[in-house]
Amino acid sequence: MLEREEPAISAREHIAATMPDLLRRFPWPKSMRWGQGSAFTWVRPLRRILCILDGETVPFSLALSGALSGTQGDDNGHHLQSGNQTEGHRFLSPGAVAVSSVAEWQDTLQGRHVQVHAADRRETIVSGLTALAASEGLALVPDTGLVDEVAGLVEWPVPFLGRIDEKYMDLPAEVMQVSMRVNQRYFALRNGDGSAAPRFAFVANIVPADDGTLIVTGNERVLRARFADARHFWDLDRKQTLASRLGALDAITFHARLGSQGDRTRRMVRLAGLIAPMVGASKTEAERAADLSKTDLTTGMVGEFPELQGVMGGYYAQHDGEAPAVCQAITEQYMPRGPGDTVPTAPVSVALGLADRFDMLAAFFAAGEKPSGSGDPFGLRRAALGIIRLIRENSLRLDLVKLFLLAAEALPVSLRDAPDLALLPQFMAERLRVQLRSEGARYDCLAAISTGNTDTDITRLLARAQALETMLETEDGRNLLAATRRAANILRIEDRKDGPHDGTPDAALFVQPEEQALAAALDRVEPTVEKAFAEERFTDAMRDAASLREPLDAFFGPVTVNDPDPALRLNRLRLLARLGRMMRLIADFSQIEG
Repeated sequence: MLEREEPAISAREHIAATMPDLLRRFPWPKSMRWGQGSAFTWVRPLRRILCILDGETVPFSLALSGALSGTQGDDNGHHLQSGNQTEGHRFLSPGAVAVSSVAEWQDTLQGRHVQVHAADRRETIVSGLTALAASEGLALVPDTGLVDEVAGLVEWPVPFLGRIDEKYMDLPAEVMQVSMRVNQRYFALRNGDGSAAPRFAFVANIVPADDGTLIVTGNERVLRARFADARHFWDLDRKQTLASRLGALDAITFHARLGSQGDRTRRMVRLAGLIAPMVGASKTEAERAADLSKTDLTTGMVGEFPELQGVMGGYYAQHDGEAPAVCQAITEQYMPRGPGDTVPTAPVSVALGLADRFDMLAAFFAAGEKPSGSGDPFGLRRAALGIIRLIRENSLRLDLVKLFLLAAEALPVSLRDAPDLALLPQFMAERLRVQLRSEGARYDCLAAISTGNTDTDITRLLARAQALETMLETEDGRNLLAATRRAANILRIEDRKDGPHDGTPDAALFVQPEEQALAAALDRVEPTVEKAFAEERFTDAMRDAASLREPLDAFFGPVTVNDPDPALRLNRLRLLARLGRMMRLIADFSQIEG
């Protein structure tokens, strides 16, 4: 043990000595440079540093002398020094003001048109925009990310509504929303029937003297220019069919080792055709949807707004006269995009979504691009969760290993036997456990029925896991778990001495009624459990297994497993081994927590 005595240092001295270097090393995704004589950067140019302890200023300077913190020579730190002054809103309440505590700082800024807390700004934005929209019978399109972004851009949020020129209302609603969001940080509105409303909402950072007339007019003018650009792409893209764009995909690199987007499309067409009958989809429509699925990557609209991949493909396919199921599948191919997104249910959409993700996972694992602990640049974890949700929420019966093998067969020859392909089933199992954990479900039950189990039918595995969880919620189930663990512990210890004890127990050596009763119970339960599992009656199988609780408890009372008679000891260990084999048909109970 190391014991070290350090001399005491006052908090004021420690802060003054630490803060300059901490501020210089503070990480920002993007930093700005300004002025002369300093290499110090910040997310925005700094004017003041407020640092107070117990009502008094903690004095320090950002100026450096000599080669410190990576600088060369003198660095004036923009002449920034700590003080006790802050500033309010640049336009509404300009000028410095002194404060002596956090509470005074917050109250002072609130009185000078600055809402300090981001949560307060978010609440002001949402409530203000919602109230304005409701006053005209409209609803705000939910956009949490945009609310957070705008809350970080304004100090004193003031909501307004603007009007969209009617001549742009025939643009797809998604195009208008993305154009407003990405280019101008505007919020979309919708009518009571869910259709796009000819209005938009935005947040200013000042309280205008004219009630906002000039601000609204200016924002409407800017939006007209943005929508004119979108109109240009919309009209231009529709002059060329999606089918005529297929050749252009060969010029777009998907991955250096995996070929072009054209190569990927051909793999997806094959895989979608194979998956279609498994999910009740038309093979012809699934292949057609896969064939056209990536062509919108060559359009001007998707080039301008990558967020609209798939969505624009669906609109353009509809314009080209493609079958409704094909158009819908192209639109829904990337769904679900996240945990809160809707899962497609149309068979052709499901087939295309699965083909896209199975090809992606097989291709990138084969190319040595599997996710690491620190990164997942190709979104493979999200792709795996997409497969899981498509299967679960559509109650599909699919063999994952078979589908990964089918996907791998179409990869470049040099990658078809890549060793990392063998990691995919375990990768999927881990993603499934992560999802169950996020839902608050008992992922240990899934681990218990998955251990040593080559079954990759997610629907069947989850049904078994649910049946096991239900059994463990009963008194018989909990007691059976305890007794099974006791039997496993005895066998583990005795197997190290002279095991394994895998032979068939001899009924003639059962001398106590309790061991005879346990053997008879196993004779009765084992075939019924096997039959129930074969017929996928998992709840019945668990109920039958739970009936072993009583004879097993009775066995461990008067029966001495390690009997002095070697023949009796061996026979009783074989009886417990038989019990263990039968219970392993159900689950690996060592994986159950608690």
